[in-house]
Amino acid sequence: MTLLCRPATEENGRYQHITPENAGWKYVGFEAYDLAEGETVSLSSGDNELCLVMLSGVANFSAGDEKFAGVGDRMDVFEDKAPHAIYVPNGVDVSLTATTKVELAVCAAPGKGNHPIRWIKPDDMGREARGEGSNVRHVCNILPQDEPADSLLVVEVKTPNGNWSSYPPHKHDADNIPHESYLEETYYHRINPQQGFVFQRVYTDDLDIDETMAVEDRCVVKVPRGYHPVGAPHGYDSYYLNVMAGPTRTWIFHNHPDHAWMLK
Repeated sequence: MTLLCRPATEENGRYQHITPENAGWKYVGFEAYDLAEGETVSLSSGDNELCLVMLSGVANFSAGDEKFAGVGDRMDVFEDKAPHAIYVPNGVDVSLTATTKVELAVCAAPGKGNHPIRWIKPDDMGREARGEGSNVRHVCNILPQDEPADSLLVVEVKTPNGNWSSYPPHKHDADNIPHESYLEETYYHRINPQQGFVFQRVYTDDLDIDETMAVEDRCVVKVPRGYHPVGAPHGYDSYYLNVMAGPTRTWIFHNHPDHAWMLK
């Protein structure tokens, strides 16, 4: 099983394209685009709801009957700022025109049409530091479970060099609420400086999946199930954007019992 997806740029600027069909799962889709100033990209949500995350740059959006001008103000994912995002329900056509160079993430999962189009601004997003010592990381909740959506959960995490995150190892691959929820997940990685790498291991209790990857800038790691910690080597800061979805829109994780002692 190949869980690491390397960037491959297409004519429209898209360089990551993950669907339930090519990932071999049911819920999560993810795309990433690079757009030059003045370029336009058109998208259709189809059966999915979308969360369009302005990773960097500024753009004008048209979604259904709604228009949003000047979306974004962060010019690099490693700036100490939250991003801007646009939420779009299923069955809506979207276009955006870059007014600066833009890096865009398109997060997708099944939609039911229960929520309107909206601009999610940085002030609407909760930011927090988690962990201690070499386990400190900085989290921005872009579309958490207490904000309206049908399926999507979207969060970004910045981990200082030398630190670990998604750690101690945890999983969310059992539909066993209230003890654990089933959520597929993608990790879109950025590295600072760009020539660096991080390590990510994805593994199950029975080691049916056990893959350890050196993950480079703009790669995506798919997590269909299992534990999935990330380690950032000295000298290279880590950023990743997580997209999660499953049959129930709630994040309930289970820590690996061999490592849960760290949280006591």
